[in-house]
Parts: sequence; C-alpha cells; structure tokens
Amino acid sequence: MKWSEICIHTSNEAIEPVSNILHEAGASGVVIEDPRDMIKEETALGEIYELNPQDYPEEGVYVKAYLQMNSFLGETVDSIKQSVTNLEMYDIDIGKNAVTLNEIHEEDWATAWKKYYKPVKISERITIIPTWEEYEPVSSDELIIEMDPGMAFGTGTHPTTVLSMQALERYLSPGDTVLDVGAGSGILSVASVLLGAKHVHAFDLDEVAVKSTNNNAELNQVQNQITSKKNDLLKDVMVEPDLIVSNILAEIIIKFVDDAYRLLKKDGYFITSGIISGKKELVLDRLKQAGFDIIETNKMEDWVLIIAKK
Repeated sequence: MKWSEICIHTSNEAIEPVSNILHEAGASGVVIEDPRDMIKEETALGEIYELNPQDYPEEGVYVKAYLQMNSFLGETVDSIKQSVTNLEMYDIDIGKNAVTLNEIHEEDWATAWKKYYKPVKISERITIIPTWEEYEPVSSDELIIEMDPGMAFGTGTHPTTVLSMQALERYLSPGDTVLDVGAGSGILSVASVLLGAKHVHAFDLDEVAVKSTNNNAELNQVQNQITSKKNDLLKDVMVEPDLIVSNILAEIIIKFVDDAYRLLKKDGYFITSGIISGKKELVLDRLKQAGFDIIETNKMEDWVLIIAKK
C-alpha cells in the first residue's frame, strides 16, 4: 500500500485548525515541524534529540499528515486546500499556505513520524514520553505521562499545552473536579488526574479526540477518573467544577465564557490557552465582561495563557 505525505506550510496560529482539517480529511495523525522547537529544546523544555534543522521551515511551520493514495486523493487534497484557505474568513493567519505532496511507502510511513517525538520535561514535575521510548525518572516526585500520538493531536510539547500544564501545577488542588474543554489527545485530562484531580470530564466535538482521550487515559491507568464524551463546548453540561481548562483557539474560547462562569464553583479557576498574542485582548475583554477576575497571564513564543477566577 502507498501513502501520500501532504505538507502544508502555514502559520503558528493556524496549527490547530489546519490539523483538524487534516483529521477530518482522513489523516491518521499529524506532524508539526516548527523551527522554534529547536530553540525550545535548549531552554525551557529540556532537550529533544535527533531533530534535523533542515526539516524545518525558516518561517512559519509545516503541518504534515499521511493520506492513503487512491482515486479520490486529488479531490481530497483540493478540499483540504479550500478548507485551509477558508480559515481567513475567521481572521486566522494561514501564512504561506503552500501545499506539497510526496509519495511514501507503507513501511516508511509506519515509523517516519516517530523520529520527531522524544521524552521531554515540560514543567517542574511533568515529563511526557512517547510509548515507544524508554525513560528513567530523574526525581522521586516526577510525574510521567505516556502519550501515543499515532491517532491525533501530537504529544503535548506545543507551547499552549506547556503553558496549560504549568498552570495546572499551580492552581489545581487535590480533590478538584475538572472540565477539559476541547480535550484533543486528553493530555491535560491525564495531567490533571496525576496532579490530584478527583475526576475530569473531557469534552470534544471530534470523535477521534474522544477516542484518543480514552486511549491515553487507559495508557496512563487513569481511565476510572476521566469521562470523555463528544460535546459542543459546554452546552447542556451540568457538572459544577472547581477548575476549567481549555486549550483551543481564542475565537472558540469566547463562545463559552458565559457557560464557564455559570458552571464554575465560587472561587473556581478558568485556565485558557491556545490564544495567539494578537487575540489576547479579545479574550481578556470577554472574560471581564462575563464577571471573571484576571489572575495572571503568561506567554511562550507567540502564545498566551490567561488564568481567570470566578
């Protein structure tokens, strides 16, 4: 069987929506090649080895996925191109928006993307390791999260995920009930349980994400403390959490701020990430309008995290 590697040269801001477009088109996983990852590994996030600078663009990012070669491939690629272009209608910068295709054989496809994923310490206590890597903890209180990114959504080393985990370490209290809105791989749900959450309700509109969250919960033996289900943000949700975490686009966050405020217990925290720097004020204004107090904001590269309190 032959596969085609589709590579979209886009912007940092568009990583999440472009990845989602590829998943909806039938991709079984995505690879993000961001040149700033090379810098990241030498500073805040520890070290990742075996990354070749020649694999990375000089500006923007490559989002790659693998599609089975068949008679409908041309139509699929055309649909992907159109969907990415349409993101501009939502005021999302899509960068160069250059699309290329490369043929790849199945035996290469099965392992090609794995070279990008190595163990990485992303916060004071949390280290993420892909399932196929061996790793020895370096401290007794280190929390190890195993991730299988084969289905979707990466391994959790994107700045928005790192910011979210660092915030969870500071603001999640043992015994908390947590809502993870737009759970993706479920990595923030797993991290919440390991940090002491009593139970996490993980919501995502994508069935692939729901399955991925369940898979990664089982992989980390926390499946009994995570309920993953398909849901449109917080619509019809009745759970009253101590903390809500959401790592999705700013344009989506502002749509459920009122629901977040309504559901949160008094003095509960709302941790929001996935916010490109240019959309920071948009989210801040919406949070304040809903009644939230802004506790702090943090930034990594071009991404912003906001922590609000009810």
